[in-house]
Amino acid sequence: MKRVVITGAGAVTPLGNTAASTWRALCEGRSGIGRLTVFDASSFPVRIAAQVRDFDARAAIPAALGPGRLGRAGRFGVAAALEALRDADAGPGTYPAEACGVAMGASVGRPDLQFLVDTGLLRQRTGRPDAFLRQAPRQVLADNQNLPLSAVAQALDARGPAIGTSTACSGSGHAIGEAYRCIQEGDADLMVAGGHDSLTTWCDLLGFSLLGAMTSEWNDEPERGSRPFDADRSGFVVGEGGVAFVLEERDHALARGARVLAELVGYGSTLNAWRITDSPPDGSGAVQAMEAAIAESRLGPEGIDYVVAHGTGTPGNDLSETVAIKKVFGEHAHRLVISSPKSMAGHLTSAGAGLNVLAAIGAVRDSLVPPTVNLDTPDRRLDLDYVPHRARRTRVSAALINAFAFGGTNTGLVVAAHPEET
Repeated sequence: MKRVVITGAGAVTPLGNTAASTWRALCEGRSGIGRLTVFDASSFPVRIAAQVRDFDARAAIPAALGPGRLGRAGRFGVAAALEALRDADAGPGTYPAEACGVAMGASVGRPDLQFLVDTGLLRQRTGRPDAFLRQAPRQVLADNQNLPLSAVAQALDARGPAIGTSTACSGSGHAIGEAYRCIQEGDADLMVAGGHDSLTTWCDLLGFSLLGAMTSEWNDEPERGSRPFDADRSGFVVGEGGVAFVLEERDHALARGARVLAELVGYGSTLNAWRITDSPPDGSGAVQAMEAAIAESRLGPEGIDYVVAHGTGTPGNDLSETVAIKKVFGEHAHRLVISSPKSMAGHLTSAGAGLNVLAAIGAVRDSLVPPTVNLDTPDRRLDLDYVPHRARRTRVSAALINAFAFGGTNTGLVVAAHPEET
C-alpha cells in the first residue's frame, strides 16, 4: 500500500475563517458559540448556535467558480478547499489531471426546508394539491451537494476520483478516509478531502430540538452551552463551516518538495445497526471503527497519545464514547489525553470530523492539545483525562480522530508525525 501524507489544510469555521485562526482559537479555548442571527429564533426553545462570521465568499472564491451559485454550506467548503490547495502549494499541473480527485462530505442535497414548508402552506391555503412555489434553477443547483465538489475539481483541474459522502456527522471522516484509500490503492496521487455543512435553518434546529438532541438550557449564556463530558451536559450546539485537506502520495509529495503536515496512517469505518439517534451504551460500532484504524496504523493502542473525541455534549454519546475508549485502550486509556473541539466550535455536522483532523494535525505539529472547555463538574462515570479548560503542552506522536453519526455510522482516523518532520 502507498503511504499518504497531508500537505495542506483550510478551514472556515465559527472560530475563524482560516485553518490558522481556527487552530489559534482552539488552543486559546475561545468559543465561537453565540446567539442565533441567521433567523429570528426568539420563540424557539434553542436560540444559540456556532455560526461562521465575517466571511466574504466573493473575496474567498474566484468568480470563475461561481460563488453566487453555491449555497451557504458549499461556500464554506469551497473556500476551505482553495485555502488547503494554497497551503500545499498545489494546483493545476502539480500532477496529471487524471491523478487528482476530490472527496467531500456534506448533507444530502435537498430543497431548502423553508421552501418545502411554504409549499405545503400554499397547498393548504389554496386547496390545490398541485400548487407549487416557483424556484429558480440557480437555487436548485445551490441545494445540490455535488456543486461544491465540482467547483473544487474545476479549481484543481481534477479529472480523477470524485466522491461525495452524506453520512451525517461522520461525513467528512468518510470523505477523508475514502480519499486516503484512493491514494493508497493507486487511483490518485492527490486528493482534496473534507466536508462542509450549515444546518442552522429554523427547520433543522426545530427538528433537532424535537429529537431532544440539542441543549436548551444555556440560551442566556451561549458560550457555556456546549459541555462535552461535563455532568451538566444536556445536548449539543449546532455549528456550521467547512474544513478541507490536501492528501498526497508520500513519495510524490517529497519529490516535489511539499511540506508535510502529518501522515495519515489508519482508517476504520463501521455501522452500529442499533438506533437512528442513540449511541449503543456498550460503545459497539465505535469500538470497531477505532480498532480498525489503530490496527491499520500498526502503532497499537499504546502508540496513540491523543484522542480527538466526537464529544458532542449529549448525555448518551459522551458516556458511550468513554466506554468505547476504555474497551479499545484498556489501562492505556487513563494515560491518554482526550478533548472535544465541539466544546468551542459547536457541532459542524458533516464538517465535524474535518475539524477534529485539524486539531490532531496541530497537536502533532505543535505538541499542544486543545482543551475541552466548560468541563466544570466532573461526571463520576467519565473518569478519563479530557483536558479541561486550558490547552496542554505534551508530546503527541499520533492521534486518533473519532466521528460518530445519526444513523449509526462511525469513522476512526489515525494521524501521525511524519518521520522526516519529527
